[in-house]
Amino acid sequence: MRQVLAKSNPSEQPQATTELQLEGGWRVVVLNDPVNLMSYVVLVFKKVFGFDEATARRHMLEVHERGRSVVWIGLREKAEAYAFTLQQWHLTAVLESDEAH
Repeated sequence: MRQVLAKSNPSEQPQATTELQLEGGWRVVVLNDPVNLMSYVVLVFKKVFGFDEATARRHMLEVHERGRSVVWIGLREKAEAYAFTLQQWHLTAVLESDEAH
């Protein structure tokens, strides 16, 4: 969150206005690890994201075969919450900005 100070007259008190950054350019990426079973990763994807079996399995296989899978894209605050939740389930999850893509 950025804070913008607006000054209309030097003798007045500065007014602070908050500018919310609502950009939708954040990706939640799950990275491969040698610890978790494939069936466990599928279960976590189903519970956390509400994926059906086929979608959860597709993302799990992408993590397993390519080393990573983008499982969600959206606003930063929600992305941070998803990444934190995945980490609580002991999956390796990171955020990436979608600006360059």
